[in-house]
Amino acid sequence: MWTACQVYKCWVPEERVKTTNVWSAELAKLIANAMLAQRVSSINTVAQICEATGADVGEVSMIVGMDSRIGPKFLQPSVGFGGSCFQKDILNLIYICQSKGLVEVAEYWNQVILINDLQRTRFSKTIISSMYNTVQRKKIAIFGFAFKKDTGDTRETASMYVGRDLLEERAELSIYDPEVSKEQMFQDLNECVEETIKENPPNVDDLVTFETDPYKAAEGAHAIVICTEWDEFKEYDYKRMYDSMLRPAFIFDGRRLLKKAELESSWRQLASPLTLCRWIFLPFWGPF
Repeated sequence: MWTACQVYKCWVPEERVKTTNVWSAELAKLIANAMLAQRVSSINTVAQICEATGADVGEVSMIVGMDSRIGPKFLQPSVGFGGSCFQKDILNLIYICQSKGLVEVAEYWNQVILINDLQRTRFSKTIISSMYNTVQRKKIAIFGFAFKKDTGDTRETASMYVGRDLLEERAELSIYDPEVSKEQMFQDLNECVEETIKENPPNVDDLVTFETDPYKAAEGAHAIVICTEWDEFKEYDYKRMYDSMLRPAFIFDGRRLLKKAELESSWRQLASPLTLCRWIFLPFWGPF
Protein backbone atom coordinates (compact mmCIF):
# COMPACT_ATOMS: atom_id res chain seq x y z
CA MET A 1 0.00 0.00 0.00
CA TRP A 2 1.30 3.40 -0.96
CA THR A 3 1.70 6.15 1.60
CA ALA A 4 0.23 9.60 0.98
CA CYS A 5 3.77 10.89 0.52
CA GLN A 6 4.43 8.40 -2.30
CA VAL A 7 1.15 9.26 -4.01
CA TYR A 8 1.89 13.00 -4.02
CA LYS A 9 5.37 12.41 -5.43
CA CYS A 10 3.75 11.00 -8.60
CA TRP A 11 2.98 14.55 -9.73
CA VAL A 12 4.52 16.91 -7.15
CA PRO A 13 8.29 17.52 -7.19
CA GLU A 14 9.89 15.59 -4.36
CA GLU A 15 11.42 18.69 -2.79
CA ARG A 16 7.92 20.16 -2.38
CA VAL A 17 6.53 17.16 -0.52
CA LYS A 18 6.95 17.72 3.20
CA THR A 19 6.28 15.27 5.98
CA THR A 20 5.21 16.41 9.45
CA ASN A 21 3.47 15.10 12.51
CA VAL A 22 -0.32 15.04 12.52
CA TRP A 23 -0.79 18.24 14.55
CA SER A 24 1.59 20.21 12.32
CA ALA A 25 -0.23 19.07 9.20
CA GLU A 26 -3.63 19.94 10.66
CA LEU A 27 -2.60 23.32 12.00
CA ALA A 28 -0.76 24.29 8.81
CA LYS A 29 -4.02 24.10 6.88
CA LEU A 30 -5.99 26.02 9.50
CA ILE A 31 -3.33 28.70 9.96
CA ALA A 32 -2.92 29.28 6.20
CA ASN A 33 -6.62 30.09 5.79
CA ALA A 34 -6.75 32.01 9.07
CA MET A 35 -3.87 34.28 8.03
CA LEU A 36 -5.39 34.93 4.61
CA ALA A 37 -8.67 35.85 6.28
CA GLN A 38 -6.72 37.99 8.73
CA ARG A 39 -5.33 40.04 5.83
CA VAL A 40 -8.83 40.61 4.49
CA SER A 41 -10.10 41.82 7.87
CA SER A 42 -6.94 43.89 8.36
CA ILE A 43 -7.35 45.82 5.11
CA ASN A 44 -11.03 46.34 5.89
CA THR A 45 -10.08 48.00 9.18
CA VAL A 46 -7.61 50.11 7.21
CA ALA A 47 -10.53 51.16 4.98
CA GLN A 48 -12.32 52.46 8.06
CA ILE A 49 -9.23 54.42 9.12
CA CYS A 50 -8.98 55.87 5.62
CA GLU A 51 -12.61 56.98 5.74
CA ALA A 52 -12.01 58.73 9.04
CA THR A 53 -8.84 60.49 7.90
CA GLY A 54 -9.56 61.22 4.23
CA ALA A 55 -6.92 58.84 2.88
CA ASP A 56 -7.52 56.71 -0.22
CA VAL A 57 -7.53 53.05 0.78
CA GLY A 58 -6.70 52.00 -2.78
CA GLU A 59 -3.54 54.08 -2.70
CA VAL A 60 -2.66 52.88 0.79
CA SER A 61 -3.09 49.20 -0.12
CA MET A 62 -1.07 49.69 -3.32
CA ILE A 63 1.85 51.27 -1.47
CA VAL A 64 1.78 48.76 1.39
CA GLY A 65 1.61 45.91 -1.12
CA MET A 66 4.81 47.13 -2.77
CA ASP A 67 6.69 46.21 0.38
CA SER A 68 8.26 42.84 -0.47
CA ARG A 69 7.78 41.68 3.11
CA ILE A 70 4.01 42.08 2.73
CA GLY A 71 3.08 41.74 -0.96
CA PRO A 72 -0.14 42.83 -2.70
CA LYS A 73 -2.32 39.73 -2.38
CA PHE A 74 -5.46 39.82 -0.21
CA LEU A 75 -5.07 43.57 0.35
CA GLN A 76 -8.19 44.57 -1.59
CA PRO A 77 -10.83 46.10 0.70
CA SER A 78 -14.27 44.65 0.12
CA VAL A 79 -17.56 43.72 1.67
CA GLY A 80 -15.78 40.78 3.32
CA PHE A 81 -14.78 37.16 2.82
CA GLY A 82 -17.09 34.18 2.49
CA GLY A 83 -16.85 30.58 1.39
CA SER A 84 -16.54 27.28 3.19
CA CYS A 85 -12.95 27.49 4.43
CA PHE A 86 -11.96 30.75 6.05
CA GLN A 87 -14.59 31.06 8.76
CA LYS A 88 -14.76 27.30 9.41
CA ASP A 89 -10.99 27.01 9.80
CA ILE A 90 -10.76 30.07 12.05
CA LEU A 91 -13.53 28.65 14.24
CA ASN A 92 -11.63 25.36 14.42
CA LEU A 93 -8.52 27.26 15.43
CA ILE A 94 -10.47 29.17 18.08
CA TYR A 95 -11.82 25.89 19.46
CA ILE A 96 -8.32 24.43 19.70
CA CYS A 97 -7.08 27.56 21.49
CA GLN A 98 -9.95 27.48 23.96
CA SER A 99 -9.53 23.77 24.63
CA LYS A 100 -5.85 24.38 25.44
CA GLY A 101 -6.64 27.31 27.72
CA LEU A 102 -5.30 29.92 25.28
CA VAL A 103 -8.14 32.35 25.91
CA GLU A 104 -6.38 35.51 24.71
CA VAL A 105 -5.20 33.78 21.51
CA ALA A 106 -8.74 32.57 20.84
CA GLU A 107 -10.04 36.12 21.28
CA TYR A 108 -7.41 37.42 18.86
CA TRP A 109 -8.51 35.09 16.07
CA ASN A 110 -12.17 35.66 16.86
CA GLN A 111 -11.64 39.33 16.05
CA VAL A 112 -10.92 38.37 12.42
CA ILE A 113 -14.46 36.98 12.15
CA LEU A 114 -15.99 39.88 14.06
CA ILE A 115 -14.35 42.41 11.70
CA ASN A 116 -15.69 40.45 8.73
CA ASP A 117 -19.20 40.53 10.21
CA LEU A 118 -18.80 44.24 10.92
CA GLN A 119 -17.80 44.92 7.32
CA ARG A 120 -20.97 43.33 5.98
CA THR A 121 -23.10 45.27 8.44
CA ARG A 122 -21.33 48.54 7.64
CA PHE A 123 -21.97 48.00 3.94
CA SER A 124 -25.68 47.43 4.55
CA LYS A 125 -25.92 50.48 6.81
CA THR A 126 -24.10 52.59 4.21
CA ILE A 127 -26.65 51.61 1.59
CA ILE A 128 -29.58 52.43 3.84
CA SER A 129 -28.23 55.71 5.21
CA SER A 130 -27.21 56.93 1.75
CA MET A 131 -30.71 56.29 0.46
CA TYR A 132 -32.20 58.73 2.97
CA ASN A 133 -32.41 56.17 5.78
CA THR A 134 -35.17 54.15 4.18
CA VAL A 135 -35.21 51.43 1.54
CA GLN A 136 -38.74 50.22 2.20
CA ARG A 137 -40.42 49.25 -1.08
CA LYS A 138 -37.42 50.54 -3.02
CA LYS A 139 -36.11 48.20 -5.69
CA ILE A 140 -32.44 47.36 -5.24
CA ALA A 141 -30.54 45.30 -7.81
CA ILE A 142 -27.88 43.03 -6.33
CA PHE A 143 -25.15 41.93 -8.72
CA GLY A 144 -23.54 38.71 -7.58
CA PHE A 145 -24.67 36.12 -5.05
CA ALA A 146 -21.73 33.69 -5.08
CA PHE A 147 -19.11 34.28 -2.40
CA LYS A 148 -16.49 34.92 -5.10
CA LYS A 149 -16.28 35.04 -8.88
CA ASP A 150 -16.02 31.98 -11.13
CA THR A 151 -18.04 29.75 -8.81
CA GLY A 152 -21.64 29.00 -7.93
CA ASP A 153 -20.68 28.44 -4.27
CA THR A 154 -22.81 30.56 -1.91
CA ARG A 155 -21.57 29.31 1.45
CA GLU A 156 -21.15 32.27 3.85
CA THR A 157 -21.53 34.66 0.92
CA ALA A 158 -21.60 38.35 1.82
CA SER A 159 -24.55 38.81 -0.55
CA MET A 160 -26.74 36.67 1.69
CA TYR A 161 -26.11 38.86 4.73
CA VAL A 162 -26.39 42.15 2.86
CA GLY A 163 -29.60 40.88 1.28
CA ARG A 164 -30.93 39.87 4.70
CA ASP A 165 -30.26 43.35 6.12
CA LEU A 166 -32.01 45.04 3.21
CA LEU A 167 -34.95 42.64 3.41
CA GLU A 168 -35.30 43.40 7.11
CA GLU A 169 -35.88 47.02 6.04
CA ARG A 170 -38.43 45.73 3.48
CA ALA A 171 -36.43 46.56 0.36
CA GLU A 172 -37.43 44.79 -2.84
CA LEU A 173 -34.43 42.89 -4.18
CA SER A 174 -33.73 41.97 -7.79
CA ILE A 175 -30.76 39.59 -7.82
CA TYR A 176 -28.55 38.54 -10.71
CA ASP A 177 -25.64 36.09 -10.65
CA PRO A 178 -24.25 34.30 -13.72
CA GLU A 179 -23.79 30.97 -11.89
CA VAL A 180 -26.02 30.73 -8.82
CA SER A 181 -29.39 29.06 -9.35
CA LYS A 182 -32.71 30.56 -8.30
CA GLU A 183 -33.37 27.62 -5.98
CA GLN A 184 -30.03 28.01 -4.19
CA MET A 185 -30.41 31.76 -3.80
CA PHE A 186 -33.91 31.54 -2.30
CA GLN A 187 -32.87 28.69 -0.01
CA ASP A 188 -29.92 30.68 1.35
CA LEU A 189 -31.93 33.85 1.88
CA ASN A 190 -34.82 32.05 3.56
CA GLU A 191 -32.50 30.15 5.91
CA CYS A 192 -30.54 33.31 6.78
CA VAL A 193 -33.69 35.30 7.48
CA GLU A 194 -35.26 32.52 9.57
CA GLU A 195 -32.11 32.02 11.64
CA THR A 196 -31.34 35.67 12.40
CA ILE A 197 -34.59 37.69 12.25
CA LYS A 198 -36.89 36.37 14.95
CA GLU A 199 -39.43 39.18 15.18
CA ASN A 200 -41.58 40.01 12.17
CA PRO A 201 -39.30 38.38 9.56
CA PRO A 202 -39.69 39.56 5.96
CA ASN A 203 -41.27 37.31 3.35
CA VAL A 204 -38.43 36.47 0.99
CA ASP A 205 -40.71 35.11 -1.73
CA ASP A 206 -42.66 38.38 -1.85
CA LEU A 207 -39.68 40.74 -1.77
CA VAL A 208 -37.06 38.98 -3.92
CA THR A 209 -36.93 38.50 -7.68
CA PHE A 210 -34.40 36.30 -9.47
CA GLU A 211 -33.19 37.72 -12.79
CA THR A 212 -31.19 36.16 -15.60
CA ASP A 213 -30.41 39.52 -17.23
CA PRO A 214 -28.49 42.24 -15.31
CA TYR A 215 -30.13 45.02 -17.34
CA LYS A 216 -33.54 43.67 -16.40
CA ALA A 217 -32.45 43.53 -12.76
CA ALA A 218 -31.46 47.21 -12.86
CA GLU A 219 -34.59 48.40 -14.68
CA GLY A 220 -36.70 50.57 -12.39
CA ALA A 221 -34.26 50.15 -9.50
CA HIS A 222 -33.18 52.86 -7.09
CA ALA A 223 -29.75 51.29 -6.62
CA ILE A 224 -27.29 48.69 -7.85
CA VAL A 225 -25.26 46.81 -5.24
CA ILE A 226 -22.16 44.89 -6.38
CA CYS A 227 -21.40 42.03 -3.98
CA THR A 228 -19.30 39.62 -6.08
CA GLU A 229 -16.24 40.47 -8.16
CA TRP A 230 -17.42 38.89 -11.44
CA ASP A 231 -15.31 40.20 -14.34
CA GLU A 232 -18.38 40.77 -16.49
CA PHE A 233 -19.62 43.42 -14.06
CA LYS A 234 -16.78 45.66 -15.22
CA GLU A 235 -17.99 45.54 -18.82
CA TYR A 236 -21.64 46.53 -18.39
CA ASP A 237 -23.12 49.63 -19.99
CA TYR A 238 -23.88 51.54 -16.80
CA LYS A 239 -25.15 54.52 -18.78
CA ARG A 240 -27.84 52.27 -20.23
CA MET A 241 -28.65 50.99 -16.76
CA TYR A 242 -28.85 54.51 -15.36
CA ASP A 243 -31.29 55.52 -18.07
CA SER A 244 -33.65 52.76 -16.92
CA MET A 245 -33.34 53.45 -13.18
CA LEU A 246 -35.35 55.71 -10.89
CA ARG A 247 -33.87 58.98 -9.61
CA PRO A 248 -31.74 59.55 -7.68
CA ALA A 249 -29.91 56.36 -8.64
CA PHE A 250 -27.01 54.81 -6.76
CA ILE A 251 -24.28 52.26 -7.33
CA PHE A 252 -22.77 50.70 -4.21
CA ASP A 253 -19.57 48.96 -5.26
CA GLY A 254 -18.70 46.50 -2.52
CA ARG A 255 -15.77 45.04 -4.48
CA ARG A 256 -14.14 48.19 -5.90
CA LEU A 257 -14.58 46.84 -9.44
CA LEU A 258 -15.68 49.99 -11.23
CA LYS A 259 -13.42 52.80 -12.37
CA LYS A 260 -14.63 56.16 -11.15
CA ALA A 261 -13.00 58.23 -13.92
CA GLU A 262 -14.51 56.12 -16.70
CA LEU A 263 -17.95 56.27 -15.12
CA GLU A 264 -17.71 60.04 -14.70
CA SER A 265 -16.87 60.48 -18.38
CA SER A 266 -20.09 58.71 -19.39
CA TRP A 267 -22.33 61.06 -17.39
CA ARG A 268 -23.20 64.68 -18.05
CA GLN A 269 -25.40 67.49 -16.71
CA LEU A 270 -25.33 66.10 -13.21
CA ALA A 271 -27.34 67.88 -10.57
CA SER A 272 -24.41 67.65 -8.17
CA PRO A 273 -20.76 66.57 -8.50
CA LEU A 274 -20.14 62.86 -8.97
CA THR A 275 -17.71 61.93 -6.24
CA LEU A 276 -16.36 58.80 -4.66
CA CYS A 277 -18.04 58.68 -1.26
CA ARG A 278 -15.80 56.64 0.99
CA TRP A 279 -14.32 53.49 -0.46
CA ILE A 280 -17.50 51.51 -0.46
CA PHE A 281 -19.74 53.06 -3.08
CA LEU A 282 -20.26 55.45 -5.97
CA PRO A 283 -23.45 57.51 -5.80
CA PHE A 284 -24.96 58.62 -9.10
CA TRP A 285 -27.10 61.72 -8.76
CA GLY A 286 -29.39 63.81 -10.87
CA PRO A 287 -30.82 63.61 -14.38
CA PHE A 288 -28.73 62.20 -17.18
